[in-house]
Amino acid sequence: MEKVIIENPVINSPYLEPNEHFHFDEDGITNEIIHTRRKSSYFVPIPSSRKKSNVFNEQLNMYEDDMFESHVKEEHTFINTMREKVNKWRKGGYVGVTRTTARLLEYWNNKERDKKLFYCQLEAVETAIYIAEVAKKYDGKFIEEKLINEQRNVNSSLYRTAFKMATGTGKTVVMSMLIAWQTLNKISNPYDKRFTKSFLIVTPGITIKDRLRVLLPTDSNNYYLERDIVPTQWMSDLRKATIVVTNYHTFAMKDLSEGSRLAKIVSGQQDSGFNKETPEEMVNRVCRELGKNFIVINDEAHHCYHSKPDSKEDYFDNDEKEEAKKQNEAAKLWFNGLEIINKIVGIKYVYDLSATPFFLKGSGYPEGKLFPWVVTDFSLIDAIESGIVKVPRVPVSDNSMVGDQPTYRDLWFRISDDLPKKGRKKNDITGDPKLPKELEAALISLYGNYQQYYRDWEIDKERNLTEDPPPVFIVVCNNTTVSKLIYDYVSGWEKQLTDESTVVVPGQLPIFNNEENGNWSGKPNTILIDSEQLESGNSMSDEFKKLSYNQIEDFKAEYKKRFPGRDIRNLKDEDLLREVMNTVGKKGKLGETVKCVISVSMLTEGWDANNVTHILGVRAFRSQLLCEQVVGRALRRFNYIADENGMFEPEYAEVYGVPFSFIPTNGSIKRRKRNKNYTHIRSIPERRDSMIEYPKVVGYRYRLTENKIDAEFSEETELVLTTRDFPTTTESAPIVGKSSYHSLEDLEKRRLQEVAFKLTKITLEKYFEEEAENRKHWLFPQLLMITKKWMDSSLICKHNTFPQLLLLTDLAYRAVDKIYLSIIASEEGERILNPILKPYEYVGSTKEVDFRTSKQTYKTDQRKCHISHVVADTNSWEQKMAQVFEDMDEVRSYVKNENLGFTIPYTIGGHQRNYVPDFIVKIGNDNQQLSLIVEVSGQKMEDKQIKVSTAKNLWVKSINNYGEFGRWGFIEITDPWDNPVEQIREYLTEYHPNF
Repeated sequence: MEKVIIENPVINSPYLEPNEHFHFDEDGITNEIIHTRRKSSYFVPIPSSRKKSNVFNEQLNMYEDDMFESHVKEEHTFINTMREKVNKWRKGGYVGVTRTTARLLEYWNNKERDKKLFYCQLEAVETAIYIAEVAKKYDGKFIEEKLINEQRNVNSSLYRTAFKMATGTGKTVVMSMLIAWQTLNKISNPYDKRFTKSFLIVTPGITIKDRLRVLLPTDSNNYYLERDIVPTQWMSDLRKATIVVTNYHTFAMKDLSEGSRLAKIVSGQQDSGFNKETPEEMVNRVCRELGKNFIVINDEAHHCYHSKPDSKEDYFDNDEKEEAKKQNEAAKLWFNGLEIINKIVGIKYVYDLSATPFFLKGSGYPEGKLFPWVVTDFSLIDAIESGIVKVPRVPVSDNSMVGDQPTYRDLWFRISDDLPKKGRKKNDITGDPKLPKELEAALISLYGNYQQYYRDWEIDKERNLTEDPPPVFIVVCNNTTVSKLIYDYVSGWEKQLTDESTVVVPGQLPIFNNEENGNWSGKPNTILIDSEQLESGNSMSDEFKKLSYNQIEDFKAEYKKRFPGRDIRNLKDEDLLREVMNTVGKKGKLGETVKCVISVSMLTEGWDANNVTHILGVRAFRSQLLCEQVVGRALRRFNYIADENGMFEPEYAEVYGVPFSFIPTNGSIKRRKRNKNYTHIRSIPERRDSMIEYPKVVGYRYRLTENKIDAEFSEETELVLTTRDFPTTTESAPIVGKSSYHSLEDLEKRRLQEVAFKLTKITLEKYFEEEAENRKHWLFPQLLMITKKWMDSSLICKHNTFPQLLLLTDLAYRAVDKIYLSIIASEEGERILNPILKPYEYVGSTKEVDFRTSKQTYKTDQRKCHISHVVADTNSWEQKMAQVFEDMDEVRSYVKNENLGFTIPYTIGGHQRNYVPDFIVKIGNDNQQLSLIVEVSGQKMEDKQIKVSTAKNLWVKSINNYGEFGRWGFIEITDPWDNPVEQIREYLTEYHPNF
């Protein structure tokens, strides 16, 4: 596809109805401008990968189960019809409204206003006014009945109207306009049942709840005056409104006697639930100030829906299943809470505001189906073309050329297997942070671009050209364990010395470093937060408090300096961190100087820092809705100063690790029918006695006994660097506007001596210092000389690579393995072989198996296999071997190595690869067991001999020497039909006679 170059994506004024838009064809954006407003349709465009010719295919590749078979760009007929009706009414002079409404509309549309309203804000409120005051006069009850019927279709008694507005387009302003319109009309016409002056505003978390205090007319920073929503003389009437702002968590029925419930648990009694609030008590607690028939305003309303009760179960992997469960539980609590309130006291209307008012996967509705009660749509591309938001730039090409997507776009799929899982042991949390090479390169590449933004900000700051806070870099992680690992890498970590004291090791990204002179700086540049915990209003977990201890103490000290009269003892740790999180980018606040935020979970909607310039996603993004939500954290602009033509200059945000593409948000998308033989392969809890565990080995090492070392270099010790592993240059592009080019240029500028010292240090620590008391610092000069010789003779840098890439931890360890191999090759002393276990997660198990397949399967014997089925890659031998193991008296349990994760690392042609054997078989009894690796050989493979030799002579020997995983063996079965039972028994007799 020919690259489209569009210098300026802003082609509309933010204050006028968009009258131009860029045309999209099946390949994406074109530079053709259509001189009309874009119709509301079923997609959100983001630039396609240059590696693929058809942008629609790009989305398909995100779904392993081929969920979508067709994408049809269809218009939102109802929304486009509403636009036409409201436009006609607007041009006709707003006929049919009350006098108060007419005065408000005149005030909001005044061309002389200093604080002009965005067109999208006016359109949303105008549509609400049209439906409430005008529609029946022109359309009868058509619109009202359609909206009510749509609620009935989702089993709801509520009357909801939704406004779709891209993140950063000012939904809070719309809320203030709705409140002013309703309240002032009710004051003027007390008996008009269309209006109210009571409002319940519901948010998805405490951050938005706190921020929406600006909707209280009594608040010193209220939007009514700050954004000039009403003239000052009308404020006395507006203050008569009753407004309650809450988060949906308050809809949960509280336990009225926590101590009594706790006593029952301690005594072993069942909690009968008698201490829970009744629905009436919950409604009274939340709504007692509001009376009856008030208006509800749902902010980020995509969290509020009713799951379809009779839907078929969607297929989820484990991460998706947990996430969908949380989403649906939250949606149920929110939705049911409103239903209860409506039943007991009555709700007049519900106004929903959201950038993504879609049903999510697991809701029972097609993923991406638009809420059918949406009446306006101002999408992300509309906001970009009007200059209201930053333009997200995502990787579109790089010099790696591996895979269908640029490396830093589908990053998670490349690194997930190499990251620790949730809940690793405490002693694994500390230590030198080792990141997968693609992740470390992504951090360095994106940070290199951030430095340019930061330097520009510093220059403007020095020249007094800006009072803005520094730009902010966000990392969104999948769990606490991964976030702590990245936090240590970025900001620094504590290393324990031999005398049991500690020293803070600097972070790898200097601007984000929290270290100063071997200690924590006291003023963190980087913060670690768990936004999900902070948003619920509940206490943080003890685990997270331990991880955050240093930064909490630093912020407490800072709090004392800023507020000397306040008692820090009254401030909970979670309140303090919430304050820091919510004030990132706010001048004079605790979070003012924060430059990097590492979030355990998705940063909440409503987190309104407008100085976010870079986002890195380190988690799965299996929904395009999730992609848009995380990118939304970077969409708010720095400034809103229009040029002489009333237009905004474009601003950009750089995004890695978020596989954004066209989003199929059409509820009518056809779902491909499941293969009738589609089988769910999983571990069966009832078969736990057959569970098999195995060590995760990443390499091997010998314990040397000689004090003098030398090296011998050969083809086996060579390491070839190519851009196959990850790119050294990346192009990031917006859907429209200028591209940016990122590289590892800063890495290339570092000295070769630094590379040699790092490799030597790692070699010493990894292979020659097994215990802290056994330091062999005297070996360092010898190792340094060997390392330099190895770099000269065995390091091969191909096109676009350079030796400094070995400063990336993963590549450094690969190099160290080669250096050590050269030392082993020359060593004549005694050598003892040991395994190198995978950091963080060094034990795998059959209990983790959970996947689906359309391949042929064999249902296993429940006595001997923890897994439900054996997957057949061919049509016969897998089933044959499973039958053999089930019939053998010696076999206690077995498992086919399919999606189990059991691999044996080996080296061929200078490249490290992973060999996947066919079966693991447990032989013996409770007193004595042998774990036997069984390889079934078919046709001869080029590297089979190397795999088998590595398994026998390195993997099995090292594990048996290690001694903590029991006894292991390896056998190769050449013909499953040539009496394999006898082959196994002969092997046991010869090599393991005790079995």
